[in-house]
Amino acid sequence: TAYGVYMGIKAACEKKLKKNLRGVKVALQGLGHVGSYVVEHLINDGAVVTVTDINPDNVARIVEKYQVQAVAPTEILYQECDILSPCALGGIVNDRTIDKLKCKIIAGAANNQLAEARHGDELLKRGILYAPDYLINAGGIINVTFEGPNYDKTKVTKLVEGIYDTLMEVLAYAEQHNISSNRASDAIAESRFLNLDHKWGTNRLRA
Repeated sequence: TAYGVYMGIKAACEKKLKKNLRGVKVALQGLGHVGSYVVEHLINDGAVVTVTDINPDNVARIVEKYQVQAVAPTEILYQECDILSPCALGGIVNDRTIDKLKCKIIAGAANNQLAEARHGDELLKRGILYAPDYLINAGGIINVTFEGPNYDKTKVTKLVEGIYDTLMEVLAYAEQHNISSNRASDAIAESRFLNLDHKWGTNRLRA
C-alpha cells in the first residue's frame, strides 16, 4: 500500500509541480504501518517531511529515525506545504477544513478523504490537485490478489508501479473534461466495470 501511495505522490508531484520530490515539502498525517513506510520512501527521494500522529510513540520513532519535524495532530492539515498526505482518518477534506488548506496537492493512503464528492470540485476550484484515495492506495489490494504459493514479487511490484500511469491517465481525463479528479476516476472506473460486465455477459451467453 505504501509503495503505491508513493507512486501516486510522485505522479501528482510531476503533474502539478513539474518536478521530482527532492526538496518538496510534505505534511503527512498518520504514522501507522502504511504512513511510516510512505515517510521512508519520501525521505529517500529527498522530500522535506513534517509528520504527526495521535500516538506520541509513533511520532518519536519516526522523528528519531529520519530527523523530520513533527507538529500537533490539530496542526498538520494546515501546514504551508506542497503536498498534504493524509494517511490516517477519512473525511479530512470537509466544509470546516477546506478553506484553511495551504497545500498544492493532496495525496495519501487514508480512505474516503473527501467528506463528500463535491469537495473534490471545491479543491479543483482552489487549484489543489487531489489524487483519488482508492486509486493510489490500491497497492495493498493488488498485493493480496497475488498472495499464495506462486507469489511473484516482481510482477506485483510492476503492477503497483502502474498506479503512477493510472493516476496520470485520470488527471488527463479530468483536464480534458474539466471535472475534478475524483469524478474523473469514478467515471473511468465505472466505464471499465461496464466493459467487464459486458464481456462476462457475452461469455455466459456463449457458454
